[in-house]
Amino acid sequence: MQETFQSVLDPLPVQQGTGPNETGVFRGDHDLNPASSPARGVIYKPAAVLVPIVYRDHGVSVILTRRATHLNKHAGQISFPGGRAEASDLTPVETALRESHEEIGLQPRNVEVVGRLNTYLTVTNYSVTPVVGFVDPGNDLIAEEGEVAEIFEVPLEFLMDAQNHRKHSGFHNGVERFWYAMPYKDYYIWGATAGMLKDLSERVPAK
Repeated sequence: MQETFQSVLDPLPVQQGTGPNETGVFRGDHDLNPASSPARGVIYKPAAVLVPIVYRDHGVSVILTRRATHLNKHAGQISFPGGRAEASDLTPVETALRESHEEIGLQPRNVEVVGRLNTYLTVTNYSVTPVVGFVDPGNDLIAEEGEVAEIFEVPLEFLMDAQNHRKHSGFHNGVERFWYAMPYKDYYIWGATAGMLKDLSERVPAK
């Protein structure tokens, strides 16, 4: 399966991103909200997340986290492990692996990175690089209580099935905004996380 993913993913970046990737292709919060398309000349803050895929006896899963409820931003939301790049991170891969180690105790040596998805630009001016990697199923994961309330897994097949993709909406400052959502059991996967999974689903060949 790693070979299949490698063939449909973009090559790994060699430097931190501050906007659309080198091909000029990007996804973002604007996908369903054209009026919020990124403005020219904006310098985005580089960030990266890991899209961790793991083989289990019962099938293939994606590891996700529920953010701690006491956080000032995105409290309780479902996300990939990851975050803002630090000065010592030479590439988005380094950022994604460092953050994954800090947040869920995932050892970098236990991840086989196979490629990346499109840059995801947020309305808060972050340029997020989603790095896809296969995780050793024997790795013991431990949530960092200051940031992560829960670590859980969702079947890859569920997330890749277009029938499980929704478009939801709500009002912010009197303006209706739309976003992708992939509700799974008691987990509401939405926003940037769902948008990145949507990108992945459009690349993975249907069964």
